[in-house]
Parts: sequence; C-alpha cells; structure tokens
Amino acid sequence: MTARLTRWLNSLDSFEERMSQLPTVRRYGRLTRATGLVLEATGLQLPLGATCIIEQHSRDIECEVVGFNGQRLFLMPLEEVEGILPGARVYARATSEGGLHSGKQLPLGPALLGRVLDGSGRPLDSLPAPETTVFGALGAAPFNPLQRTPIEHVLDVGVRPINALLTVGRGQRMGLFAGSGVGKSVLLGMMARYTQADVIVVGLIGERGREVKDFIENILGPEGRARSVVIAAPADVSPLLRMQGAAYATRIAEDFRDRGQHVLLIMDSLTRYAMAQREIALAIGEPPATKGYPPSVFAKLPALVERAGNGISGGGSITAFYTVLTEGDDQQDPIADSARAILDGHIVLSRRLAEAGHYPAIDIEASISRAMTSLITDQHYARVRHFKQLLSSFQRNRDLVSVGAYAKGSDPQLDKAIVLWPHLEAFLQQGIFERSGWEEACQSLEIIFPGV
Repeated sequence: MTARLTRWLNSLDSFEERMSQLPTVRRYGRLTRATGLVLEATGLQLPLGATCIIEQHSRDIECEVVGFNGQRLFLMPLEEVEGILPGARVYARATSEGGLHSGKQLPLGPALLGRVLDGSGRPLDSLPAPETTVFGALGAAPFNPLQRTPIEHVLDVGVRPINALLTVGRGQRMGLFAGSGVGKSVLLGMMARYTQADVIVVGLIGERGREVKDFIENILGPEGRARSVVIAAPADVSPLLRMQGAAYATRIAEDFRDRGQHVLLIMDSLTRYAMAQREIALAIGEPPATKGYPPSVFAKLPALVERAGNGISGGGSITAFYTVLTEGDDQQDPIADSARAILDGHIVLSRRLAEAGHYPAIDIEASISRAMTSLITDQHYARVRHFKQLLSSFQRNRDLVSVGAYAKGSDPQLDKAIVLWPHLEAFLQQGIFERSGWEEACQSLEIIFPGV
C-alpha cells in the first residue's frame, strides 16, 4: 500500500514538474464528461479557440475550446484521449504575457520552404523544427475587396488544355471537381511542378497517409518540393487538426503573399475540410441541415476560400486550386454546389475519360474559367469557342458516327468535327512529365484553327 502511494505521489510530482516547465499554464478545471469526439469541462472560463491541456500521467493532451453551454466548456482534443479519467484536471494555456490564447501562434516565413509539417507546425520530415522568428495566428481579418488587385495576368500552369481552353489568371481561385481515382492528385502534381510561381503551398487535408508520402516523393518530386511548403493532416488525425491544417496552409500562403511573392496554393481537399467541420459541429450538438451538413459548414467554406486571391496593388498573389470530391460523380453534391458558387471557375474531371485512358481527364464542356475572357484576345476566344462547338457536336453524335449511321453532308459542323477529331483529342491529352507552356498551347490551338 505504501509503495503504491509513493508511486502515485511521484507521478504527481513529475506531472507538476512538467507543468512548471510550461510558463503558459494557469488555473485548472475538471473534466466532467467525454462523449464521442467532445469532452466537457467545468471550472474554467475560456474564449472559443483557446487552448487547454488535460492532465494525464503518461502524456499531456492538447485540446481546443470549440463551444460552451452555460458553465460547461466543449473541448475537442488534437490527439487520442485513450486512458483519460473522469475528473482529470484541465489547464488553460496562456501567452507568455499572461493573457489567454484566442488563437495559436504557428511558424511562418521562408524557413518553411522544402519542409513537411502537420497542422500544428510540427515537422513530419524527421528534421528539426523550422528555425524562424516569424510566428502568426491562424486567423486573418477579412480582406477589403476594393483593395484587391484585379486578375489581369495569365498564369502558366504548364497543362495544355487548361492554358489554352480554361485560361487561369494570377490570383484566381479554381475548383478541381472529381470523384475518386480519376487523376486529381496527378494533375495537381503536374501544376505544382510546372506552374510559374515563386512559392507553392500544398495542403493535404484528410487524405490517406500513403497518398501523402506518394504525393510528396513521386508526384511533387524534388524540383517541386524545393520551392514548396507541405502541410499534411491525413484522415486518421483529429477533425480539429484537419481544419487547422487547411487554415495553416492558407496562413502560410498569405504570409508569402504579404512578402510580395506569387504563391500557388493547392488544397486537397476542400471536401475533407467541410467533413471535418461537420464532425465537430454535429459532436457539439449543431443540427444537420443539407444532406447531413450543419449550417456552419457552409459559413466556413467562403471564410477559408476568400482568404486567397490577389493582394493590394503592387503586392503578391495567391492562385488557389481546391479539389472537391463529388460522391458518386454527383455534381449536385451540396459541398460541390456551394464551392462552385464561391470559386472563380471549376475544372471537372470525367470518370468516362479516365477509364478510356484519356489524361488529364478534363471534361472541357463541363468546365469553365470565369476570369478567362478578360485575359485572352478576341481571336483566342473565338478559337476556344470553335473548339468547344466542334467537341460538343462530335460527342453528341459519337454513337451515330461509330456505327456508321451518320450520312456525310447532313451536318457541316459535324463533318468538320469528324475530320478534326484526332487533332482535338490529341490536343486535350498530355503526358505526366510533359510540360506545355502558355505560348506553346496557344500556338497548338492556332495550328488546329489557322483561319479563325
């Protein structure tokens, strides 16, 4: 009995010693309930977003305040909580000046280039923590829309169909809509390697752990990684950490933009970010609305996306590509529908094209770039329209042509589409390690339609 009491007292001493080494700890409350993903604590008055530490003898568990009801705080842990006991002490973490955290201060700056970090800024690449003196909060004040620089310059992404037919401008925010397994990650990797940008920030949110390593080593490659910062919050981490990873990637991109650099932000995926918010909202009792998604999900999406884009006149820019998963290839999925409304265009990947070995599997007819008309010449736009008209005409009558039921001369536009179809199809396809610049793409389009 005495030995057991001694071990217990020693464990308390070691815990107090650990806590004394954290100058950020204040008074404590008690853990009263643990249900699903949410823990409840009493005895503390903390603002939303404040950081807490839950006492545990083997390790300290970090949590964040995600809601409250009267004197009860709802806490969301950032890691596994197995072994936690009822009545465990919950400590409020404070700043070194003694004030409570309303948001975390995470590392920023050029020291992050070439690194792979998690949603809390901790290294995942087996290297020491980034040596930087620059830190910032996750949140940012809303941008005054009148201070933004208009989208005026073409961004060369190195992919021929996008450059020529879905021209992207610097500071534009595009969605990449697709189901699973149709080549989203490969297309993102191509853009990461070939896009003309000073810095690339990649947020891998809610993806499989295997895909994270594969994207970094095989798809992004050494060339892309050298000028990139990768924030990885895979599917097996806390939903809070997944949301934090997306916000952190955006904050890093904002920091580089404020330094006057042109940033390519790749977020894979926006849907997983929405699903993480859904998990949190449902866990704290928010009622589901549209297909199981609570209203807060549709408020969080524009708040995240609107942080990207051009900065003030003469400053940097963030060109963002967000992948959106369409469950069952349903383009009317609530998240897909909401994303289309807040983005500056969308690129739809087709499963039918992917199954036919057509890569990148971009469905040109279903895709659009809303900033394109202000970026290209009238002649270029006329060629794009002609290309889409011939492509649409052939696709509508493909079965008739295939079985020989179409009589030549019945439709002049279809006749021309049949003649040019091999050139149209070849124009839309591109190898993974092949780069097609903006000028080259425009020249290829001109070769197909020299008289337009």
